[in-house]
Amino acid sequence: MKNIVKLGITLFIICAVAALALGITNDVTAPIIEERNIQANNESRKIVLESAKEFKLIDNLKSELVEEVYEGSNGSDIVGYTMKTKPKGYGGEMEVIVGISIDGKITGVNIGTNSETPGLGSKASEPEFKGQYNDKSTDNQINVVKGKASSESDIVAISGATISSKAVTSGVNAAIDLFNEELNNKEGK
Repeated sequence: MKNIVKLGITLFIICAVAALALGITNDVTAPIIEERNIQANNESRKIVLESAKEFKLIDNLKSELVEEVYEGSNGSDIVGYTMKTKPKGYGGEMEVIVGISIDGKITGVNIGTNSETPGLGSKASEPEFKGQYNDKSTDNQINVVKGKASSESDIVAISGATISSKAVTSGVNAAIDLFNEELNNKEGK
């Protein structure tokens, strides 16, 4: 019995020291991780809305899939908006950043954090797929098709990764909806 108590106390001390070490490590690294996340988000915004030099968070705009909206400006001119959406893909939630110019054209799509299948759904991050969205009008919803695109609003799905393709498109369509409902009218259009 004495050995069991001694073993229990030893294990408790080891666990307490390990938990304390993990807590201290988390406190030290949390600000660095947050800073890197902010930097990655800023870089994504610049990728999808290249004409913007500054970005300002618009706090009160969100929807079911849209998590954050930034107004992009160049000097005193608003050039467009970036929206971070979180649609559900095959491997879970995907981070899709969408840029839309003030004149209602998609300026870029970037894929952030995701858990899509390597070699299949992860191809959503490749320029061949996400580049299909560039210059699409916000006048229409975008559709995912297999094979060949037959209209201006069609995107060709990634072969073997239709769910991931539809997830990205769902995120882009959520950004289009928010733009049309809230932001396009902001400029008096």
